[in-house]
Amino acid sequence: MKKGAIFDMDGLLTDTERWYAASWKETAKAFGQEWVPDFDKFVAGTSGAGMLAVIGKHFPAVDAQAFKEHCVQQAYRLGEENLREMPGASDIVRFFRERGVKTAIASSSPGDVIQRYLRKLGLEESFDAVVNGFEVAHGKPAPDIFLLAAERIGIPPEDCYVFEDGVNGCLAGIAAGCATVMIPDLFQPTEELRQNAPESLKA
Repeated sequence: MKKGAIFDMDGLLTDTERWYAASWKETAKAFGQEWVPDFDKFVAGTSGAGMLAVIGKHFPAVDAQAFKEHCVQQAYRLGEENLREMPGASDIVRFFRERGVKTAIASSSPGDVIQRYLRKLGLEESFDAVVNGFEVAHGKPAPDIFLLAAERIGIPPEDCYVFEDGVNGCLAGIAAGCATVMIPDLFQPTEELRQNAPESLKA
């Protein structure tokens, strides 16, 4: 067993990724844009300039910053109103902690949102470190957030698990050198993800 376990939050620990998906579709409609199939998959897990770049690529006619802000504010509201834990989330965190494995969250969401969600679910004391997407220069699929999480729990990345539900997050975990586990929810593994997975993890 490895000595560190790093968890994504939205769609992995909390059932909130679906509210982002719904909010992106509503935002496209509000901005007079035709919905781009799979846009929510491409944007999931990104943050900062990376998220703006994805928006600009798929919806070049909009103000990407305004588009982003409209979506995330609605997603936060819906997440708070409908917050629930993903099945088994607290069980797997407890499993690792009972065995002395250091635990961390690495989420693209803002730090205050992460803390509110954890507090509402009674999980605020379950992690040795919390890293949010605003603390790194490059969001997922870059490895920065997982590298910082590993550093904060004092465990080398190669001795950490990463648990993710999104393709961008899995690519980031693999790039960080962590043993990356995808637990699909709204998104399924892509061919790009399969090609980037280490040979030992390919089915």
